[in-house]
Amino acid sequence: MMGRMRTSTTTRSLVAAVAATALLAGCNAGAGTSGSPDGGSEDGSGSADEGGDGDAGQTGGTASGGSDETVRVGLVAEPASLDFTTTDGAAIPQLLLDNVYETLVTVDVETGEIVPALATDWEVSEDRLTYTFTLEEGVTFSDGSEFTAEDAAFSLERVSSDAWTISLKSQLDVVESAEAVDDTTLEVTLSRPSNSFLYALTTRVGAMFDTEGVDNLAEEAVGTGPYTFGTWDRGSQITLERNPDYHGEAPYFATVEMRYFQDANALNNAMLTDAIDVVSTVQAPESLAEFEGGDFQIVEGTTNGEVVLSMNQQEGNPLADPALREAVRHAIDHQALLDTCWAGRGELIGSMVPPTDPWYEDRTGDFPFDAARAEELIAEAGAEGTELRLRIPTLPYAVSCGTVVESMLEDVGLEVTIDELEFPAAWLETVFTTKDFDMSIVAHVEPRDMANVFGSPDYYTTYGTEQVQTLFEEADTGTEEEQVTKLQEAAALISEDAAADFLFLLPNLMVADPDITGLPTNAIKESFDLGDLARE
Repeated sequence: MMGRMRTSTTTRSLVAAVAATALLAGCNAGAGTSGSPDGGSEDGSGSADEGGDGDAGQTGGTASGGSDETVRVGLVAEPASLDFTTTDGAAIPQLLLDNVYETLVTVDVETGEIVPALATDWEVSEDRLTYTFTLEEGVTFSDGSEFTAEDAAFSLERVSSDAWTISLKSQLDVVESAEAVDDTTLEVTLSRPSNSFLYALTTRVGAMFDTEGVDNLAEEAVGTGPYTFGTWDRGSQITLERNPDYHGEAPYFATVEMRYFQDANALNNAMLTDAIDVVSTVQAPESLAEFEGGDFQIVEGTTNGEVVLSMNQQEGNPLADPALREAVRHAIDHQALLDTCWAGRGELIGSMVPPTDPWYEDRTGDFPFDAARAEELIAEAGAEGTELRLRIPTLPYAVSCGTVVESMLEDVGLEVTIDELEFPAAWLETVFTTKDFDMSIVAHVEPRDMANVFGSPDYYTTYGTEQVQTLFEEADTGTEEEQVTKLQEAAALISEDAAADFLFLLPNLMVADPDITGLPTNAIKESFDLGDLARE
C-alpha cells in the first residue's frame, strides 16, 4: 500500500523487534490448524477430490492486468464455515484473511515488519493509549459500498461484543473505544498501553467488515480484498474469484480453487497427476522423495505451528498431578518422535514460542528424554498402570505422532487409549469445548498465541495460573525490553510446570509446479496470501 508511516519511538521499536525475528527463522512450518483453537488448533478435514480442470493451464490477458487462468491449491483443512468470528479453526482465516477480508495493518512475511494495509499510516500518542490511523481512499467492499472509518470502528468494536464468540477476541479487550473522526481517519483508544495491540490487528480480529455485510457470515463473505467468495462444494472445493474492483494491484490468477483432501496420499497423487498446481502443506513428509528430482519445486521453511501434547489438569484428572505430567515429558524421546512420525522435518523447541518470535529461548533441555526418571516419577505419584485417554483429531500429523506417544508412554508403565475424533467438529466439541480428555495433540498455528493457549484455566489446556497471567499482563503493558523478558519468564514457567509437552514445530513444506511464483517460504501469518501467486 502507498503512504508514509508515521510512528512514535515505541512503534518504531516494536517494528524493529518484529523485523528481527526474520533473522531467527529455522526450518519449520504449518498445518492449517483450527486456529489452533484459540482458537488455536487446526481446522478441518475434507473429502478427496482428484479431478482437474482441462483448461487450467491456458493463459490470456485481462483488462485488469492479470491472466484468465485458474490455480488449483490442495489442502487438508477445510473450513467448518466462513465465519471466523464464531467458529474456531485456522482454515477459515487461511482462506479468507488477506484474500477476501483485509486488515488495517499486516505482517510482511519477508521482513517480519508490521506494514500498512487498509491504513496508509498511523500515529501513536506519547502515553501509548491512542492510535490514529489514516485510511486508504477509494476502497470499496465487494457489495459495492465504500469502506470508511465508520466500518473500521464498527469492525473493531464488534470484536468485544457478543457477536464474536471465539476466545481470540480477547486480544482486543484492551480497546476502550474506536471512533471515526472522518471518513478516512480512525481513532482507537486503549484502556492501557499494549505491546500486542498493533500485532493483533494483523490477525483475524483485525479484519474489516462492512457494517451492512455481517448478517450471514457463515455463508457470505463481504470484504475489500483481491478476491471475492465464489462457490463452495462442501467436502471438496471452495472457489474464489478475482475482485474486479479491487483497490490494489490485481492478482495474477482470475480464479483460485481451494481443493480439500482428507488423505495425504490422495493430496500427493493429485499433485503427481496434475490435478492440482500447489500442495499448500505436505501432510506426509516422508513422501517428498516422490517430488525430488522431478518437475516440481519444493519449498521448505518455518511456521508458528507448535505441535502441543496437551494434558488436562482439571481437578480429578490424573494429570492434575504435576509429577505425572513431568513423567510424561521425560518419557518422550522428541527427536525419535520427530524422525518417526514426521520424517525428521521440523524443529524441537521445548516451549510455546517459535524461533521467529523475539522472546524465543531453546527450552528443549527442561525435560530431556529419561525413561528411568519417568518411571520414578510415576512410582512417586502412585500412578503405575494409570489409564490415559489420548483423544486426537483426524489430522495426519496428530494420527502419526499419536501412536508414537502411545508407545513411549506405555514403555514407562502407563496405559494409553487413542481415540481419533473427526476434525474439526468432533474434536472441537469433545476436547476443546467439553474438555472430555486426558491428553490431546494439535498444532497451534496462530502467531504469538502463548497467552491465548496458556493464559486461562478455562481454555482447553486448563493451565492459566495467576502467576503466568501476571507475567502476560506485565509483558503487554511494559517496555519492549520488559515484554521480551516477561514472555521468556512465562514460557519458562509453562515449561517447568509441565503445563503441556511441546513435541515439535511443524515445517512449512510445499510442493508446486515449477513455474508458480509467490509461494511463502515461511508461513508465519494466519492467511495464505493468494494474491501473491503467479505463473512465470
